[in-house]
Amino acid sequence: MADSVKEFTDANWKSEVLDSSTPVVVDFWAPWCGPCRMLAPTIEKLATEFGDKVKVGKLNTDENTDTPGSLRISAIPTVLVFHGGKEVDRLVGVNPLNKFKDALEKLGVPV
Repeated sequence: MADSVKEFTDANWKSEVLDSSTPVVVDFWAPWCGPCRMLAPTIEKLATEFGDKVKVGKLNTDENTDTPGSLRISAIPTVLVFHGGKEVDRLVGVNPLNKFKDALEKLGVPV
């Protein structure tokens, strides 16, 4: 995982995601998931491009089961975008970088 990509867990979910003052992009993934591995470079690029404007991270669904269950994550990879502690966008499957940029642009994040 790139240095700019944060690791989210059930334990730090509230402080890192729900209480964040900046928009948060969360990639729900698992090590055995092929499509998740295909999406990883896109998530890393997103984190690098947006730097401090957006918090980008991953949550391993095998190691953290409470949070995905509470958010009705039924397939991975699923990427959720949070703003002000609320889910504002949901992208399921392997999506291109511009889909994520579009979601952030809707929130007023300069792209």
